[in-house]
Amino acid sequence: MDDAALETASRLFRAIGEPARLRLLSRLAQGEMCVTELAASEQESLSTISQRLRVLRSENIITRRRRGKHINYALADQHVMELVFNALAHATERPPSASGQHSYSGKENLL
Repeated sequence: MDDAALETASRLFRAIGEPARLRLLSRLAQGEMCVTELAASEQESLSTISQRLRVLRSENIITRRRRGKHINYALADQHVMELVFNALAHATERPPSASGQHSYSGKENLL
């Protein structure tokens, strides 16, 4: 694996690693939203939401497009959507049995 790719992936995980930003991503996984809609749904100020979106956008996790006088935000691509869904699914899984048995998918050699 190339060092630049590892660094980029690390920045991506740092950006989504904060619960409030991850919550925004889970909302955007349901469809495009503007800052005003996100702020209302999160009960946060526009500036707080804008700052979180700026972090996510700087890592190309979300995109924005103008719709009239509003700017809508959306997940950048299917990879981001899958990453969000997989992270949340993993977080809600039951821990493996205490026997210490691990199941491997065959993807262990990716690194």
